[in-house]
Amino acid sequence: MIRSEPKVLLVEDTCALAETYKAYLAPQGWDVHAVSTGAEAMAFIGREAPGVVVLDVNLPDGNGLDLLRQIKAREIPCEVVIITGKASVSMAVEAMREGAFDFVMKPFSADRLRVTIRNAFDRLNLTNRLQELGSDRFEGMIGRSYAMQTVYRIIGNAAPTNATVFITGESGTGKELCAHALHQLSKRSGGPMISINCAAIPRDLLESEIFGHVKGAFTGALADRQGAVLSADGGTLFLDEVCEMDARLQSKMLRFLQEKTVQRVGEDKVRPVDVRIVCATNRDPIGEVAAGRFREDLYYRLHVVPVELPALRERDDDVILIARHFLDRFSREDGKSFKGFTPACEQRLLAYPWPGNIRQLQNVIRSAVVLNNGEMMDETMLPVFAGGAEPAVPVTAGGEAPTGAGGSGRGTSRPAPEAIEPLDQVIRRTIEHAIEACGGNIPRAANALGVSPSTLYRRIQIWGQERESAGE
Repeated sequence: MIRSEPKVLLVEDTCALAETYKAYLAPQGWDVHAVSTGAEAMAFIGREAPGVVVLDVNLPDGNGLDLLRQIKAREIPCEVVIITGKASVSMAVEAMREGAFDFVMKPFSADRLRVTIRNAFDRLNLTNRLQELGSDRFEGMIGRSYAMQTVYRIIGNAAPTNATVFITGESGTGKELCAHALHQLSKRSGGPMISINCAAIPRDLLESEIFGHVKGAFTGALADRQGAVLSADGGTLFLDEVCEMDARLQSKMLRFLQEKTVQRVGEDKVRPVDVRIVCATNRDPIGEVAAGRFREDLYYRLHVVPVELPALRERDDDVILIARHFLDRFSREDGKSFKGFTPACEQRLLAYPWPGNIRQLQNVIRSAVVLNNGEMMDETMLPVFAGGAEPAVPVTAGGEAPTGAGGSGRGTSRPAPEAIEPLDQVIRRTIEHAIEACGGNIPRAANALGVSPSTLYRRIQIWGQERESAGE
């Protein structure tokens, strides 16, 4: 990760120019060093690991482009900015092809150099964070499932832009965490992030909360209020449960998005504002548009980059990773000695459908830690199972629940372990049956199953990849 004082290495053989460039960069608070040869540069890079290298093409002991190739060949984690006084289009193309971040012609202004290096640090920071992809953690989110890796990649690509992001997903899937990740990975991370839950504020007060008001604008307006939009200027505004806005407020939101200006309630003055919008809903936005509850033009204005967060039941074994995280966290907070879950407990966690998603899982683990003691947590300690509550039982091909399922007894015997069908096979057979029954219409099949179409498309894609890897 980039340190609090990021290092910049200037590789310039003209001493006067090197001192000039150092003076340009001095106000930025970066740790700037200068060397005059390629050999000195490689020695410094191996010793100090700078984040950005500003590299002249013509050096006393070689060509700067050769040095660039060495840096990239050794996979040194830094960005390289090429500078030269004698450039050609072919040289610029070659430099960028070899991995240079930018190509700058001499002479250049202090601002040009500062902005270029600042942007190089931004990309290095983003690259470092995106290296977390493939692991089980990303900007506070936990999960290594294919579905979550897809979410991480969308966030990584969208975050550096100013594009509006529309997050959908069931309650408890982590939409606010996703919004925070988008802000933290953006160029606006140094600015404010203001969150408004449109469902938690009375409708007659929501306009004032978002756009602000002046004293006396309405009964109870005892003082001026800036509002969320103006408070988020230069940063990110997160509108959670955006589909809860009434029609009049939707119209004002559309005007704000089109004109990039805001007018507080009771005020004539129009103020320009620079805000990146991230919004979220647990509803089906297309359904809300079709029902006339959400403006179609506002939907398309907001729905620029869609991010769909999968339900916990669609995330393979992510439930175990998340449960272990909560167990460790709450055990430390409450001074308990839990080290993990028994295998039987983990199997129950995997089998349960978690209708409340991550929020429900968090509350279940929290309650279990508070009410129990021990080194390993078993299923009887979890409140969702302790009272005899069982996870939903898959229906067999014959349309009946397996005998003995759900602990009902009634004189039936439990099935032998080898007769139990793996959950993945049950899910796949159910989905394929639904698609066949709907004549191959995936959206209709998804609606019948009570899931989003993208869930089925994602599953189909995974199965296709599995077939390819198996050589079918």
